[in-house]
Amino acid sequence: QVQLVESGGGLVQPGGSLRLSCAASGSTLDYYAIAWFRQAPGKEREGVSCISRSGDFTYYADSVKGRFAISRDNAKNTVYLQMNSLKPEDTGVYYCAADSGLRSVSRMCMTTPLSAFASWGQGTQVTISS
Repeated sequence: QVQLVESGGGLVQPGGSLRLSCAASGSTLDYYAIAWFRQAPGKEREGVSCISRSGDFTYYADSVKGRFAISRDNAKNTVYLQMNSLKPEDTGVYYCAADSGLRSVSRMCMTTPLSAFASWGQGTQVTISS
């Protein structure tokens, strides 16, 4: 079973940037597709971006398209989420999750039940405020 640990969150002003990392242990990361979710206070957890095992396929929610970039380095067992032009509505706890299924990245981000993911990280807080 893979274990995931997120890092890189923090407090930044609107328009700023952050780079989140999702580090895996206990298993090689290239066996899993990876999703980034976020959860704002009082709201449901939503899929932000997903990446396939090889990194060839990616998906972005409309709210972050053009501002966020997901990537992975399987040699380092790490997936990244580069977040630029951050807005107050990007505030929330960001989680990464591992999927061992054969879903498309869009389906993984949009419709897969949270319980279907093989593993979740503990989350990292991102706060966008002036």
